Amino acid sequence: MHDDRTLTEERLDRVLRERVRPAVHPRAVPLRFEVWHAPGEPVPFDEAVGAGYGPGSVGDAWGPAWGTSWFRVTGRVPEDWAGETVEAVIDLGFARDRPGFSAEALAHRPDGSVVKALNPRNTWLRIGERVTGGEEFTYYLEAAANPEILDGVSALGDRETAGDEPLYRVERMDLAVFDRQVWELVQDLEVLDQLMRQLPVGSARRWEILRAVERALDALDLDAVGASAPAAREILRPVLSSPAHASAHRISAIGHAHIDSAWLWPVRETVRKVARTTSNVLALMDDHPEFVFAMSQAQQLDWLREHHPGLYARVKEKVASGQFVPVGGMWVESDTNMPGSEALARQFVHGKRFFLEEFGIETEEVWLPDSFGYSAALPQLVALSGSRWFLTQKISWNTTNRFPHHSFLWEGLDGTRVFTHFPPVDTYVAELSGEELAHAERNFRDKGHATRSLVPFGWGDGGGGPTREMLARADRLADLEGSPRVTVEKPADFFTAAEAEYRRVPVWLGELYLELHRGTYTSQARTKQGNRRSEHLLREAELWAATAAVRTAFRYPHEELDRIWRTVLLHQFHDILPGSSIAWVHREAEATYARIAEELESVIGAAQRALSGSPDEGGTVVFNAAPHERSGIAAGGAALAANRPEEPRAPIVVEAVDGGFRLDNGLLRVTVDARGLVVSVVDLVAGRETIAPGCAANLLQVHPDLPNHWDAWDVDAFYRNTVTDLTGVEAVRRVGDGVEVVRAFGASRVTQVLSLPPGARRLDIDTEVDWHEREKFLKAAFPIDVRAEHSTAETQFGHVRRPTHTNTSWEAAKFEICAHRFLHVGEPGWGAALVNDSTYGHDVTRTVREDGGTTTTVRLSLLRAPRYPDPETDQGVHRLRYALLPGATVGDAVREGWWFNLPERRVPGSAAVVPLVSVDDDAVVVTAVKLADDGSGDVVVRLHEAHGGRASARLTTGFALAGAAVTDLLERPLADTSDGSGAASAEGDGVRLRLRPFQILTLRLTPGDDA
Repeated sequence: MHDDRTLTEERLDRVLRERVRPAVHPRAVPLRFEVWHAPGEPVPFDEAVGAGYGPGSVGDAWGPAWGTSWFRVTGRVPEDWAGETVEAVIDLGFARDRPGFSAEALAHRPDGSVVKALNPRNTWLRIGERVTGGEEFTYYLEAAANPEILDGVSALGDRETAGDEPLYRVERMDLAVFDRQVWELVQDLEVLDQLMRQLPVGSARRWEILRAVERALDALDLDAVGASAPAAREILRPVLSSPAHASAHRISAIGHAHIDSAWLWPVRETVRKVARTTSNVLALMDDHPEFVFAMSQAQQLDWLREHHPGLYARVKEKVASGQFVPVGGMWVESDTNMPGSEALARQFVHGKRFFLEEFGIETEEVWLPDSFGYSAALPQLVALSGSRWFLTQKISWNTTNRFPHHSFLWEGLDGTRVFTHFPPVDTYVAELSGEELAHAERNFRDKGHATRSLVPFGWGDGGGGPTREMLARADRLADLEGSPRVTVEKPADFFTAAEAEYRRVPVWLGELYLELHRGTYTSQARTKQGNRRSEHLLREAELWAATAAVRTAFRYPHEELDRIWRTVLLHQFHDILPGSSIAWVHREAEATYARIAEELESVIGAAQRALSGSPDEGGTVVFNAAPHERSGIAAGGAALAANRPEEPRAPIVVEAVDGGFRLDNGLLRVTVDARGLVVSVVDLVAGRETIAPGCAANLLQVHPDLPNHWDAWDVDAFYRNTVTDLTGVEAVRRVGDGVEVVRAFGASRVTQVLSLPPGARRLDIDTEVDWHEREKFLKAAFPIDVRAEHSTAETQFGHVRRPTHTNTSWEAAKFEICAHRFLHVGEPGWGAALVNDSTYGHDVTRTVREDGGTTTTVRLSLLRAPRYPDPETDQGVHRLRYALLPGATVGDAVREGWWFNLPERRVPGSAAVVPLVSVDDDAVVVTAVKLADDGSGDVVVRLHEAHGGRASARLTTGFALAGAAVTDLLERPLADTSDGSGAASAEGDGVRLRLRPFQILTLRLTPGDDA
């Protein structure tokens, strides 16, 4: 049976739905409109305004997927509406209640200036506050027919496969009176209704609200809602005026619109989403001076500057007034697992510099609400960028363990700590609903120590931002009994207060691992390869261009490198690099990476030609861009091939054995059996077998891969329950000094070449896969005869150690992990590593054998085949390179990882090249050598301690040194750190370095006059 509480709630639902909300616009007349369907890609306003428009009617179909239709809307305010507030109410057939995932539009005035955007939760355009009657107007609506791709496999994710059928129909195009009192009544009732439903059933406050709502509904004339709305509001006034309890949780409400820089839409559509969202925010600011909006991602503001200078000028005005608050300090809301060291640093360099140059603002909040886990390198980078605070909410998505804090100090690899907040509201797209705020208060883990949390509110992902309804809720919830106190304010105000009130802040050490979206380490292999290759090409381009600029008349290409860096950083956005965007995004990314590679190869080639002397003397110059000496060539230098020291090396021996082959280079002896599997790798230096007894390495394994949710994002633990070992073989044959293995499986084919480089304890495996599986997961397994209690995986500016056991649910949840160029396992005295050229996903497991020994199996995740959001994910040919390093220390793995990814370059020439800088300790790795961004000609060097211990080293310059300074990431001088925690001091032609474990140092070196 229903009690009177339930009956009142049901009554309120119906009255709001059928009487009160429709009465917000009580009188309406149709608008006239015409339409022009733009062919191809979007066009600018100046082109659209002069196009040939045809008549339109409500019910007309428009918009093939990704198409743009321009609506010219005209109207005249009826004379008898004089004194009323009048709005155009427009529904273009918005398919979803949530903005950003279907059709949306941007309204322009006839002069091209932007008014605001239209979406499912923002269907109005204000014509006049108190009209006189007779006003005529015209608006141009740039309507985007973005398809819905939220459910299931769809061909709509690429314009090339989406088809030409229209997706939408015009539902409404009216001019209407806006009744402010009715609209306010809607907000009153919704806030009280939402609050009431969150209060305990037996609480006096709940029944007080219920009775007030009953009386208000009784006072409402359902046939004359507008006339009776003021009386109903008066009845509700006392319950809306009752103040919050002194102990009520304090919520800092921050207007926000998380906009994915690409996801279920291409990058070009994000450019338009930014304009639509920003126009809505600016319109709200004009009407609500108290409204504060925070926007991250410098890239998106740069798009606005380029494509909508009028809107951008208004943004700058609102930044100056304090309403529009840039946050984040990064170029985009990047993935933080897979970008390399220097790339993650450059996210901060480019983001912070943009905000400084454009707005004069030093952003202090690092804002990453939606990235898929957070590298342990981040705290140090946050601090070195000049920022103070970190925010995310994504860890609330953990599927196994609940994070123990909402405000805490996050300690990174090197010991740097940064004050961090996870909003307990558990969303970055809040509506400020009663349910959300009650959840934030109940969920807050730091009660008794802290009293406040942050709530980002506004439609996001696909954009949209806050609405006038959300601001009305915030106003009513500022001091309301039964609710947390809500204050609309800047993020910095929240962080300052939150940090000050928490006296004994708990500490979390190490990475913030997301127990979800583990498949993103592997999906879309070509995108990941393009990123890895671009990062290394940029390193080479900067290194050789800087060397050539200091030594010769070579022009350092500041502008070109800056532009390329920004493009690479954009593609590290947390749905592009992770492989979770639609096909269009990844198709364009592949083409972009190819273009970047061509440009950077040109820069590298030109710089090396400038350095290598005459090409006509028959000599060859060998360049080493790796940060460690290689084959007698200094790191960052070059030598004449004829002058390289000849190291005595054993010949490569390849001999047939029992249908397979044995390879021997004097350091390793590798046995490949008749199945093409590696059954033995003897480390001849240590006299030790690498492969666990009875096992085979380089075993390709295929698993079914159908996660419960989020296909491209997730791999679920149960995938491991079923596995197919690929032991069938078509051919095992000798090719040169290596062994080629060919296999066919399913609809796919793989060809591998196994070889031993001369003079190296390394088994190289060059793999080409013609991949045509669906919803399958391909791994390469290496069972190592070692008892490893942890694995060591390279991350930015260091490495992270993770347990290989599953003692607790925290370890068990890390069944898929991310590594950069290497992953190492070992026991005291001996270890082994895998290095790779483009693979990030790995897993490590331990088993105890019958002989009492322990097998530690390391597997590389090579390819996946999810079908959403890109049905053709990773189909086609891939080339993947990886190598096994028996007998390797972590230091060996660091060095080999760089060598593997930065092969030597050979250029015709006659001159050796002395490095611009060299370091006398292998544990100190130079990640970048470049010229200073300000064009001064100073040489900037970024380096770090890479082995996890303290280092004392000397950096020597290959030029006369006039001065040296330690700087932050933006090349600004830092205070002296001579207390021993990390320091650099000039000594003649070099700099003495003292580094703590994993410390990053950026040095600015001023060449002398004779450099």
